[in-house]
Amino acid sequence: MNTPIHPRQSHQHCISESIPHVMMRCHKTKSIFQCCLCLAIIVLCIYLSHSSVTTVSYIVGFIPMDKCPMTPGEKLRDHIDDTLDLWSRDDVQTCTYWRAAVMWEGMFNPYSYDKMHSKTNSAVALTVFAVGRYLDAYLGSFLNSSEHHFMIGLPVTYYVFTDAPEEVPDIKLAPERTLKIIKVDKHSRWQDISMMRMKTISDVIESDIRHHCTHVFCFDVDQVFAGRFGSEALGDSVALLHAYYYRLPKSLYTYDHNPKSRAYMDIGDGDFYYHAAVFGGSWKNVKSITDACYQGIMEDKKNNVEALWHDESHLNKYLWLHKPSKVLSPEYCWDSKIGQRDIFITRLLWAEKHYDILRKS
Repeated sequence: MNTPIHPRQSHQHCISESIPHVMMRCHKTKSIFQCCLCLAIIVLCIYLSHSSVTTVSYIVGFIPMDKCPMTPGEKLRDHIDDTLDLWSRDDVQTCTYWRAAVMWEGMFNPYSYDKMHSKTNSAVALTVFAVGRYLDAYLGSFLNSSEHHFMIGLPVTYYVFTDAPEEVPDIKLAPERTLKIIKVDKHSRWQDISMMRMKTISDVIESDIRHHCTHVFCFDVDQVFAGRFGSEALGDSVALLHAYYYRLPKSLYTYDHNPKSRAYMDIGDGDFYYHAAVFGGSWKNVKSITDACYQGIMEDKKNNVEALWHDESHLNKYLWLHKPSKVLSPEYCWDSKIGQRDIFITRLLWAEKHYDILRKS
């Protein structure tokens, strides 16, 4: 059976997967306007699925984002974000209806965040999996670039999970930054590696991270830091807007719509489409996220079900039920093929994907 292409690699497949859900929504709605909108979206989907990334980006750029629903003087959910200027960016959504900040360049003073987190002795764990060919292809550039851009000025511990510890490159680390290498099994399917990371992260949080770090960030390895990814990104529960979805209507989000899966979300459910390549928060909240996702994955396995986009589907279900306290804009995980739409700075970039080679058994 052919494995579906994951949304972390193909915008065309992401969009085309949504067409049946848009048609279902159109069938259910009683509003002529909504139905016409759905039909227009279907036509757009068909066009986008046969267009270049540049053309897609240009067209999608005309779709307006929602605006911050808060009023001046109203406080955000997390008091540490009180210094944000939510109205400095009128081109993008800067907050959510549950009063969480959506972080964009131009909204914050980085030095004020660094000062606050230094005072509270924040320390960050970074988890990343480099299994099989992913180690040679990506880990060195991921770690080296993180030393230049990730949480500079704060204590950082890298937790590298790999099936080949002896092949982890020797990285020159700055003061107060350490590297821990943890051996893991190599699964025969990349989907299982992706899903089983949830249990591994939870176990290491319980055994080690919670004793040393206040916050945890979980990353895919096939990325490169290109700009500041700093303390402004820290929060109790942190999610990331997917670069290919953040301007699209919710009808096009590829949530799992299979009622047999624990990741199931009905038509109309959800807030944003979150990218599983980056998520984080306090160690307690990240443990809760990974525990819940792992439980859902294992229950699906018992029922011979696999969520549409694996761990990402379960993550989106969790974050819909448990709203994140902070949302990161696509600056924090951007695909340069899209261009510079809305993006004043790129903080983390998708690396070149060669899944035809990397995912061979």
